[in-house]
Amino acid sequence: MIVLFTDFGPAGPYVGQMEAVLLQSAPGVPLVNLFADAPRCNPRAAAYLLAAYAGDFPLDAVFLAVVDPGVGDEQRRPCVVRADGRWYVGPDNGLFEMVTRRARSVHWWEITWRPARLSNSFHGRDLFAPVAARIARGEEPPGTSMPVAERLQVAWPDDLAEVIYIDHFGNAMTGLRASSLSPRSRLELAGHSVDRARTFAAVPPGTPFWYENANGLVEIAVNQGHAGEALGLAIGTPVEIASP
Repeated sequence: MIVLFTDFGPAGPYVGQMEAVLLQSAPGVPLVNLFADAPRCNPRAAAYLLAAYAGDFPLDAVFLAVVDPGVGDEQRRPCVVRADGRWYVGPDNGLFEMVTRRARSVHWWEITWRPARLSNSFHGRDLFAPVAARIARGEEPPGTSMPVAERLQVAWPDDLAEVIYIDHFGNAMTGLRASSLSPRSRLELAGHSVDRARTFAAVPPGTPFWYENANGLVEIAVNQGHAGEALGLAIGTPVEIASP
């Protein structure tokens, strides 16, 4: 399958235009629109989000991932990554940092192929979608193998103590894996302190808490409320971990 992971938003033509290319170039391959609202113009936050969700998908899934504020800039390279049996196609701007860092087996290619039509502002449609379709058809990456160590953003932490996504319900995901915290840890963010609860029903309505979400991330929630609005959270809000 081909999995879409973008910051294009749920409205507008962009996801649909990429889907049109994929359906023509790889007919019969299932498409899954995982995120259309990944952290906007924020490859670093998106990298932690992508790594948390990629493991739900089968081996040989092709992730067409486009969070690309540097589109058109020759300094950022288009790339293909194969990490633990899954494929990732998109910009070389740190977006694949965490899936690469956490993988046991990694191969990296710079995409050297160029289509006849390549706009300056929409490489998702013109470059990355055709390459993702090729790989989904079983073809080799159209590029040059690169040393993986040269592509890593080594200054980034293994776990990011920030809010990286706020969902439809107002729950705020962080870049922290819950396995890195003690269940007794208290989190401090935006002037609020929150303790852990295992489920929403474990606290009264209107009470903020943190919990391990279904993909292993630390998530801030308010039972039957909107944590983003109630606590004043946004993408990038820092999180401090108090000692248990």
